[in-house]
Amino acid sequence: MIGRRSLMLATAGLAAAGTARAQEARGPVRVVVPSPPGGPPDLILRAILPKMSVALGQTLVTDNRAGGAGLVGTGYVARQPADGQTWLFTTASHTNIPPFNDNVNYDPVRDFTHVTLAAQNFGQALVVHPSVPATNLAELVALAKARPGALTYANAGNGTASHIPAELMKTMTGTDILSVPYRGVAEATTDLLAGRIDMFFVGTQIALQHVQAGRLRAIALTGARRWKGMPDTPTLQEQGLAGFDVVNWFGLWLPANAAPALVNRIHAAVASAVRDPEVMQQFDNLGLEGIAMPPAQFATFVADQARIAQEIGRRVARPG
Repeated sequence: MIGRRSLMLATAGLAAAGTARAQEARGPVRVVVPSPPGGPPDLILRAILPKMSVALGQTLVTDNRAGGAGLVGTGYVARQPADGQTWLFTTASHTNIPPFNDNVNYDPVRDFTHVTLAAQNFGQALVVHPSVPATNLAELVALAKARPGALTYANAGNGTASHIPAELMKTMTGTDILSVPYRGVAEATTDLLAGRIDMFFVGTQIALQHVQAGRLRAIALTGARRWKGMPDTPTLQEQGLAGFDVVNWFGLWLPANAAPALVNRIHAAVASAVRDPEVMQQFDNLGLEGIAMPPAQFATFVADQARIAQEIGRRVARPG
């Protein structure tokens, strides 16, 4: 009996090894990021992909496919076979973009296999160029009301984490601030630093370095809690916008109908990576917390987020 059991285990091990070799033979796994290089998803993948590659025994490479505020890359993944060779890694814009765009050719819930919520931040940082004469929300609102339509904010794509909190703030404060479209976070940050726009809702991991160097001024955070990396920056809730709680999250998907065994295997690799002490330290430095939400829970989460985004889309005016 012991001999037979050992033989079965050995056979299973050989089969698993053969599967891994077969997958590797097809070439590296492409992790599609539907935004330009240099943004928050790239920073997260840089931390976790090496750990995941070791755990899975496969080469994982980032494939930036920007365009259409994420529609191009996301739609590309939706059309790929569910064989585990093409993944999607993106932000909360996955569910937030569709209500603000008329040409979406995929459904963020039905057309994907939901693997995991990998990480989330403590909210976006509302930062302004030093030339803007405002140091807090009250002063910024007063300035905007004194000069309707004169102030500008960077919009890295309708439905993105730079757009949703900006439009919600405008609605809640009754201000008229002009949306200026950009193709991604990196491009918008460059123009903000140059003073070509006035403000930007950007990830804390990007804002911090420029705030510390005096190149930008932090006005507020959009989450419900302060972040220890910017302890002196109050939340929008603290500055009078009751209930304002908008954080950015980062998830991993496969095309629809991926095999459950494959999904669970990838989820386990993500969970292992975000628990790694080195990755936890990198996440902490970036203002992130690792989550590794189980697939079934993540599927429910995505459906809920899509519903909420639809509600926000009905309330928030589309910028012209």
